[in-house]
Amino acid sequence: MEESKCGCCGWCCCSKEDFFPEESFKSWKSYGNALKETKSRLTDRFLARSQDEEEVNQMRARSKNEMKKSLTWWDLLWFGIGSVMGAGIFVLTGQEANGHAGPAVVLSFAVSGFAALLSVFCYTEFAVDIPVAGGSFAYIRVELGDFVAFVAAGNILFEYVVSGAGVARSFTSYFATLINFHPDDLRITVEALPQNYNQLDPIAVAVSVIICVFVCYSTKMSSRFNTIVTIFHVVLVVFIIVAGLTKANITNLTNNFAPFGVRGVFTASAVLFFAYIGFDGVATLAEETKNPVRDIPIGLLGSMSITIVMYCLLAMTLCLMQPYTSIDENAPYSVAFQAVGMNWAKYLVSFGAAKAMFTVLLGNLIGQSRYFTHIGRTHMAPPWLAIINEKTGTPINATIVMTLANCIIGFFTDLGVLSSLLSISTLFIFSLVALALLVRRYYVPGETSDNDRNKLIGFLVLIVGSSAATAAYWGISKNGWIGYIVTVSIWFLSTLGLKLMVKESRKPKLWGTPLVPWLPSASIAMNVFLLGSVEGASFIRFAVWSAILLIYYFLVGLHASYDSAKEAGQEKNVADQREMP
Repeated sequence: MEESKCGCCGWCCCSKEDFFPEESFKSWKSYGNALKETKSRLTDRFLARSQDEEEVNQMRARSKNEMKKSLTWWDLLWFGIGSVMGAGIFVLTGQEANGHAGPAVVLSFAVSGFAALLSVFCYTEFAVDIPVAGGSFAYIRVELGDFVAFVAAGNILFEYVVSGAGVARSFTSYFATLINFHPDDLRITVEALPQNYNQLDPIAVAVSVIICVFVCYSTKMSSRFNTIVTIFHVVLVVFIIVAGLTKANITNLTNNFAPFGVRGVFTASAVLFFAYIGFDGVATLAEETKNPVRDIPIGLLGSMSITIVMYCLLAMTLCLMQPYTSIDENAPYSVAFQAVGMNWAKYLVSFGAAKAMFTVLLGNLIGQSRYFTHIGRTHMAPPWLAIINEKTGTPINATIVMTLANCIIGFFTDLGVLSSLLSISTLFIFSLVALALLVRRYYVPGETSDNDRNKLIGFLVLIVGSSAATAAYWGISKNGWIGYIVTVSIWFLSTLGLKLMVKESRKPKLWGTPLVPWLPSASIAMNVFLLGSVEGASFIRFAVWSAILLIYYFLVGLHASYDSAKEAGQEKNVADQREMP
């Protein structure tokens, strides 16, 4: 990869070499020959697995410049809280309490929070061992190979774009409430466009652009701003809880606690997983962390634990203030305070919510730009995106591209469509990371015996299969329970078999996930089960996006990454020969 001729961020004077420098794209003839070799190249990349050393050193070197190591556990802790605590609790609580869970939305937050915490443990071990900007993309690439990593990468980016667009639109809703307008009054309705895509949101675009400037300029400056604003936000959350409880009516919570039953609780949990999105972005900051071994576990686990407790308390407070049928779906807390006669509190809540959206967007954009940077390093995306600006130490190209995507989606698309799409993508990625952790612990090429490898594959198939069967049975059977005895028993015995019958080939170098294989196996089961609670229409959209990803991969990504890996292998052979006496 050649540096852009512009010496700054690469937006000026770009050439084809900046985007497609690989041999397969030198000419139409070369590209035609590459397409003829698609089958053999796919076999090569499907089986290829990266190494920790390659991700940490060789891949990072492709960005030409280093990201600045300026973050501590204190920064990561507040990044985690700021990235997560905002959109979900202030927007989706009303939607899910009103339509799916009732007052039992408190349990829905607890279930989705527990599932998220299991994933946090898996992420933490990887982030400590492989401290790079690629996050889950790098982890999956190391353990499950290039092809699976690409599918994950596309969904990671999809997750972040949808999340960023959704939060930007949420900002508009709360800002409108703050200035005494209806949440939709600041949007422009275009009747000619399809429903759910016809309310144009210019404010969502404006706030995304402002945050882009912050993120491009300095990660440390962004961190300081985020810390100050997030501390204020936590104080505000405590105020909401205390002030709201002064207007509590216990019958609102206990009367008809779960009107939609257990199914409603889990249906809401699948959507409310949106509320915990963002912590994985903290893992992408590992490359910019001074002491990853100490700072990442504190930042990731600490921020998620605080967030879960705050979410459950906030949801309980809302349900104590109003009957669930009266909770507003767009701005639940503001309207709830207004309904109990605390009009002054409505404005403070709206201001705090809008501010929270700002920090969530900040963390979101930082995370997605780091992901895209590392994907560019592998050439699965144009390597121009991997360039780190020499002056700022930030990935400006990737940041601007992701901001443009956020703006386009956020300008058109309704929040309800965005949130259901996001949950599928996120649960899919978290399941893959947990699966990758099991592979990491129990399979090391050259050390794990063929017998243990085959048993590992068998147990993993049973764990994933039984989890999917449990989710499928949940969707098909409305009142049955016998199927759960079968599927859960298979999951339990498969995990036990993995624990007792397969030798653990790799111990964590620095920090390890506890209760392996039980914890990552439970993470897979929880994530897959929550997937079973997502509406069918969202799976159709997910399938369409995955098909688009595969088309791009077979036409571009496969050949670019194949050429890049081949070139890297040749360079390594030359270096090894030079070192030989």
